Amino acid sequence: MHNGNEKIRVGVIGIGHLGTYHLQKYEQLAECAIVGVADSTRERADRAAETYGCESFDDHRDLVGMVDAVSIAVPTKYHYVVTKDFLAAGVDVLLEKPIAVNIEEADGLISLAKTTGAIFQIGFIERFNPAIVALKNVMDEPLFIEAHRLHPFFTRGTDVDVILDLMIHDLDIILSFVKSPLKNVEAVGVSVLSDNVDISNARITFRNGCVANVTASRVTGKVMQKIRFFGLSGYHSVDCGKRELMSLSRKNDKGSVGIFQNNVDVEDYDPLEREIRSFIHAVSTRTPPIVSGEEGRKSLELALQIVEKMNMGQGLAT
Repeated sequence: MHNGNEKIRVGVIGIGHLGTYHLQKYEQLAECAIVGVADSTRERADRAAETYGCESFDDHRDLVGMVDAVSIAVPTKYHYVVTKDFLAAGVDVLLEKPIAVNIEEADGLISLAKTTGAIFQIGFIERFNPAIVALKNVMDEPLFIEAHRLHPFFTRGTDVDVILDLMIHDLDIILSFVKSPLKNVEAVGVSVLSDNVDISNARITFRNGCVANVTASRVTGKVMQKIRFFGLSGYHSVDCGKRELMSLSRKNDKGSVGIFQNNVDVEDYDPLEREIRSFIHAVSTRTPPIVSGEEGRKSLELALQIVEKMNMGQGLAT
């Protein structure tokens, strides 16, 4: 936990694809000092330590006592065991999504953060996507949502199914816009190239009548990251990959009925840098993070419901 005017001592645990990006962003922040990195593969940690002029460890627990705040970017199955050691010590944590593999672990981490007063932020980078941020200015209550998150196959991320790997991004976005309890979830899924489900479709119904149709795949030829919102006042389409927003309204300012394009300013910035800046702001001001542990729990709970319905609904193709 950080107090005072000195630099915030930060560390990164898990120096893979994402952890390396986190280090790059922390280095750009004048208020931060990278003091250590940890990875179960010591050579990775040593290489990063050499690059960023810090200490390296193969056991994350060696960083406890050295750091005020950490980014944790280890495989999902290790989220709980790694994160609990830092939260228990009062260290502020930015944990990559999903929060954990099950609700019990999520609740344990949330409870620990409350007990020690540690900042606990979940790394849902799409919340910081300029197009999603701009959408908040034009969106009213959505009635129908359609999301597609399709990627080519990478072995990275396949320790979990496509719901916890990719779809959960869109579930988090949907839950942040639809302020209504869940009514029903239906889902199908197929494993193609990994031991876990690689393609899934879910239909989510909310009590206020809103319906979300969400598709995720990690065995697709090209990348597609689109989410479309339909409401009484208009239609909004976000391309998360291109960070673009098209917003159409049912009437213009003069009250004429028709389809009109809204002029919406979409800023140009790096979402990961903005996410890490928001985390460090929460650390330095002791204010709640933009994506809390509780919100991470909500998206995990919905993702696990989808997995359960998917497994119940068919003999899983393998």
